[in-house]
Amino acid sequence: MKEKHLSRVLDSGIVAVIRAHSGELLADVAEALLAGGVEVMEITFTVPAAVRVLETVAQRMGNRVLLGAGTVLDAETARAALLAGAEFIVAPNTNLDVIRLCRRYDKLVMPGAMTPTEVVTAWEAGADIVKIFPSEVTGPKYLKALHGPLPQVRLMPTGGVDLNTAAEFLRCGACVLGVGGALVEKKAVETGNLARIESLARQFVQIVKDTRQ
Repeated sequence: MKEKHLSRVLDSGIVAVIRAHSGELLADVAEALLAGGVEVMEITFTVPAAVRVLETVAQRMGNRVLLGAGTVLDAETARAALLAGAEFIVAPNTNLDVIRLCRRYDKLVMPGAMTPTEVVTAWEAGADIVKIFPSEVTGPKYLKALHGPLPQVRLMPTGGVDLNTAAEFLRCGACVLGVGGALVEKKAVETGNLARIESLARQFVQIVKDTRQ
């Protein structure tokens, strides 16, 4: 199952990062993302009552999406997320206990790293994809520099990925893009402008398709 989920992430090319001050709208946001062609998404643990939100979205969306949990800083949170329906775990940092727990339950894990040493540490510990964070600081050229000596490591830039930079990140070696505010716009979420989120999703999906061709 894990391999199937990994293929789904890599094929999609986009992991939508869903953050909001309230969980009420997030199931609707997930529907809008899916309508726009984005089917892999993470709900961050900065969202109030994140476990409940995960459960709601998992029950409503089922297998139509691949649902994960983000900003998972410890193994206890990772376990709670998996029990709530998350199929993958994302973190801004590398916590070896979180990686071990995900391997124990055969779930995808995408820890965060920045330096070459951190990237290799995460990969050797069993990361399926290494999240390069914060990529708004380092940019596509840094990703390319990492990818050169580490072509075997699957890299996911997160932060700074928008409609203008997405294609370059892919050309510089990203296997998938972690996209937050540029896709799940804060204002669109707060005002319930789901059409805007769906439109942005379509644009990002098209960029991935065009760049890979």
